[in-house]
Amino acid sequence: MSRTALVTGGTRGIGAAISKALKDAGYSVAANYAGNDEAAAKFTEETGIKTYKWSVADYDACASGIRQVEDELGPIAVLVNNAGITRDAMFHKMTPQQWKEVIDTNLTGVFNMTHPVWGGMRDRKFGRVINISSINGQKGQAGQANYSAAKAGDLGITKALAQEGARAGITVNAICPGYIGTEMVRAIDEKVLNERIIPQIPVGRLGEPEEIARSVVFLASDDAGFITGSTITANGGQFFV
Repeated sequence: MSRTALVTGGTRGIGAAISKALKDAGYSVAANYAGNDEAAAKFTEETGIKTYKWSVADYDACASGIRQVEDELGPIAVLVNNAGITRDAMFHKMTPQQWKEVIDTNLTGVFNMTHPVWGGMRDRKFGRVINISSINGQKGQAGQANYSAAKAGDLGITKALAQEGARAGITVNAICPGYIGTEMVRAIDEKVLNERIIPQIPVGRLGEPEEIARSVVFLASDDAGFITGSTITANGGQFFV
């Protein structure tokens, strides 16, 4: 029986690439999403991957959704915390609501999703938790105090949980993508992309969602069992830690 993998924000962008790559690697995949029913339906039609709708910012919804996934597909062995939102504003203009929404989804969402599956992973002596952080959680970014804080927090919880899970056979790792050629990034004005963003990337191009997905598949595998508490920096050389 194949292992079950759950990917949050798993029907679009990087998350969709991760869901598809895990399916291709032999996992039973559940893709969570928060709001775009049309995109989720199209994703399932194209891939055959089941989708489940709930907000990762709501703990009770996460616990209920996880129970449904496990009832239908089996115990979750791999959790990919990919769901994230932006509410960008310069700090002096940022509202408490903009701060709260990003923290609730991008940071508290990692707790909300990981906490309900942690006990089962401990009992089974196996688990893979992979948190998708960001280059901006490593270096910061003007206009994204909320997002940078949340993504930096994702790295902190990764390191803490790696220590707690190690003897129970659970690895916890993070990936920090740089600028990836998702629909959202490619919607940026072409002049801005070509003159301001891509020149900052030493490899001279945007990353591809599939490149992040391949890193996830490796971290989820048995081959990565000695890797925990680590961060894969996938940004084309734009920033070094």
